[in-house]
Amino acid sequence: MSGTNKHAVVIGGGIMGGDIATVFATHGWTVHVMSPSAKTRDALPARIAAGLAKLGAPAGHSAAVHCYAELKTIPWANVGIVVEAATEDLPLKRKLFAEIEALAKPDIPLTSNTSNFPIGEIAKGLKHPQRVAGLHFFMPAHLVPLVEVVSSALTDAKVAESLVQLLKDLNKAPIWVKKDVPGFVGNRLQHAMMREALYLIDDGVTDAEGIDTAVRYGFGFRFIACGPMMQKEMSGWDTNYLVGEALYPHLHTEQKPPASLKAMVDKGRTGMKAKAGMWDWDDDKIKKEKARIERALQSGFAILRADND
Repeated sequence: MSGTNKHAVVIGGGIMGGDIATVFATHGWTVHVMSPSAKTRDALPARIAAGLAKLGAPAGHSAAVHCYAELKTIPWANVGIVVEAATEDLPLKRKLFAEIEALAKPDIPLTSNTSNFPIGEIAKGLKHPQRVAGLHFFMPAHLVPLVEVVSSALTDAKVAESLVQLLKDLNKAPIWVKKDVPGFVGNRLQHAMMREALYLIDDGVTDAEGIDTAVRYGFGFRFIACGPMMQKEMSGWDTNYLVGEALYPHLHTEQKPPASLKAMVDKGRTGMKAKAGMWDWDDDKIKKEKARIERALQSGFAILRADND
C-alpha cells in the first residue's frame, strides 16, 4: 500500500488501539482513530508520543494521528486498511463491521485484532466477508514484533497475503494463520505452556518465581535466537521423539485451569491492576517492572532486527 492509501483507520484508542496506531504512525502513515470515549481520545496523543519516542520515530509523526468520536466523520476516501481493536464483545464487533463495510472502499482489507472470536463469526452477515481477516497484535503492540494474519474459511487468500506484506513493511514479524482455530497460533502455544505451569505450581513442584526463572533463563532465553522447531533440528528429532514418548503421559491435560487459580481470582487477586496476584504490588513496583520489561523488549527486538539486516 502506498501513496494516498497510506491512511489507516483504527477503531478503539485504548491500550491495544493506541499502540497499533503508533505502529502505523511510526512508518509515516496517517492514522484515524475512532473511540466513543472522550477520556480515551484525550489520553491518546500522549500515548502516541510516548510510543513514537520508544521506537525512535520523529516526534512530528504524532501530528498525523487524528481522533474521532464517530465512524461517519472519518475521511474514508483515502483509507487503505481498517483495524478494529474495540472491546471483546462479539455483537459490538459485528455491529462495527456492518458500519465499516458501508463506509469503507470496497477493495480494502477490514481486519480485527480479536484474540477471542473466530474471524468467520465477526464477518457473518457481511456482504463481502472475503475481505475480512484477523490482524492479531500482541501486547505491547508497538514493541512485540509478532502479528497473526488470520484467515476465515471465506477470507480471500490474496487479502491475507497483502496483509502479510504490509506487516513486513511495518517492520513486524507476521505469520499467516490459515485456519480460523480458537486461539489462533500464539495463544494456543502460550496457554499450553500456561496450563502446565499453573498445575506445576498447584502440585507444589515449584512456585511462580521458579516458573518465570525456568522460562526466562532456560528455553525462553534460547527462543530469541531460534524457535522450538529449529532448536530440535539442532538437537535431533529422534531424541525429541523418545523424550516425548516418556514425558507426554505425565503432562497435564485437564480441561480447565486449576482450582487454585479460580480461588485467587475469586479473592480479587487479578494482578497488577488489583495491586495483587501471584505477587503483591504498589504503584512504584508496577512502574519499575513495566519499565524493565519494556527495556528488555526493546533490547530483544534490536537483536532480532540485527539478524534480518
